[in-house]
Amino acid sequence: MSPMLRTWLLLLVALIAPAVAGANPIRIKDLVEFDGVRGNDLVGYGLVVGLDGSGDGLRNAPFTEEIMSNILERLGVNVTGEQFRPKNVAAVFVTATLPPFARSGSMIDVTVSAIGDAKSLLGGTLIMTPLNAADGEIYAVAQGTVISGGAKAEGDAAQVTFGVPTAGVIPAGARIEREVDFDLSSLDVLRLALREPDFTTAGRIETAINRAFGRQVAVMLDSGTVRLDIIATRMASPAHALGRIENILVEPERKARVVVDQRSGTIVMGEDVRISRVAVSQGNLTLRIEEAPVAVQPNPFSDGDTVVVPRTRAAIEEEAGINLAEVPDGTSLSEVVAGLNALGVAPRDMIDILKAIKAAGALHAEFIVR
Repeated sequence: MSPMLRTWLLLLVALIAPAVAGANPIRIKDLVEFDGVRGNDLVGYGLVVGLDGSGDGLRNAPFTEEIMSNILERLGVNVTGEQFRPKNVAAVFVTATLPPFARSGSMIDVTVSAIGDAKSLLGGTLIMTPLNAADGEIYAVAQGTVISGGAKAEGDAAQVTFGVPTAGVIPAGARIEREVDFDLSSLDVLRLALREPDFTTAGRIETAINRAFGRQVAVMLDSGTVRLDIIATRMASPAHALGRIENILVEPERKARVVVDQRSGTIVMGEDVRISRVAVSQGNLTLRIEEAPVAVQPNPFSDGDTVVVPRTRAAIEEEAGINLAEVPDGTSLSEVVAGLNALGVAPRDMIDILKAIKAAGALHAEFIVR
């Protein structure tokens, strides 16, 4: 047995522990979404002005000139037939989320993104832009100074860009002008939708709520839904009932899952991932071919010609890898990864090993590759 194989097996034996830690209790409000308590997406089309020559080229973005003309017309400035092509204006899309139970006069954050060929929105000001919901109604109006998270500098022969200067945010940049009609107090039954559907977690939520009220007020409908009877809670309103149950602690159950990112070499796994008895062998084979032609000169005062003689060097190298090793039955994936890390296995090689173990049917978890 090679020293590397012996080290790996000893490390695996040392890491295997019979105790399995349970999940930490989580508040119900962090596990579910309450039916009807949701936000609404808003979108608008506006204009950012005051840019330092980094706006849209109006020849390539005629819609910018059109909206600028409309704004000036509404302000009483007649620009019909005029030719003006400023470089400090950019057309943008403005997006925001209307929070649940938001009231008129409240302020919300907005995101501003250029849609033309503007180079930067840094230092620009968004002109009053109405924000519409999916029903076509205006629910908020946005205006303010754009805070861009990027920067761009350029010269005659080079340029450098940091972040994304063509997008930015306006904190508290929109004022709510219209409220969403939703009467929570009129509901007799409320559904709790689990963010990660699971029968065990839904059953535990049902049991925890019924235990808190001392009677049957919650019923599990399926793996993703728990129904709450507001009348049975004997609370003054649905809001009071939700305020009481949202901080109840529940231990969630999650499906065993492994997520790997091939681009960055990141591996994320749950504690419930297990591996059956399997043998692993891994190594890298490298073939190298180098061409080094040599020029041969003729003897002095001879009629010969210079000849190029080909010279080729070929070699096969096998890098150090993992020799044939056996992983005990019931070993957790975290223990296997810890052993591979101790041996200095590269993240990309580790991902290939995990793929092979999954293909062999020994990795008992959902395997997601991105």
